[in-house]
Amino acid sequence: MLLLFAPLALFAQKFGHVDSQSIIQSLPDYSRAMGEVEALGKQYENELQASQTELQRLVEDYEKKKDTMNATQQQETENSLQEKYQRIQQQAQQNQQDFQKAQQEKLQPIFNKVRQAIETVAKAGQYVYVMDTSAGTVLYINDTISKDLTAEVKAQLTKMK
Repeated sequence: MLLLFAPLALFAQKFGHVDSQSIIQSLPDYSRAMGEVEALGKQYENELQASQTELQRLVEDYEKKKDTMNATQQQETENSLQEKYQRIQQQAQQNQQDFQKAQQEKLQPIFNKVRQAIETVAKAGQYVYVMDTSAGTVLYINDTISKDLTAEVKAQLTKMK
């Protein structure tokens, strides 16, 4: 008797799918956050470029004066240039870390909000699974069994504002 009803329980399960990238990119918060992140990246890029330009100027100046310097002065200048180069490399690494941290801080609340909206829609519709089609791991979705919830999640996000 149990084996007869087991397939019925399987068919009663509801499956859904969403395109989370489409949802996220449609949010004004996302556009604003990306603008702030891009501005920060440009600032870091400009600072790094200015440091590299200054180092290049110092190297060219050293190359011009190298023949008039004694060995001690040459060594001191080369050491100074090497230290400046290393500081620029360290600053570039620090900028990259700071950029990634800022990006995470700006975008994580948006990702959390979308996840919460997906969960709300899934629970309200009593879905067993909701797959993300933008993640690239779903190879096939049978639209007769799985419902696209993207529009419903966008509507839920509008309600959450």
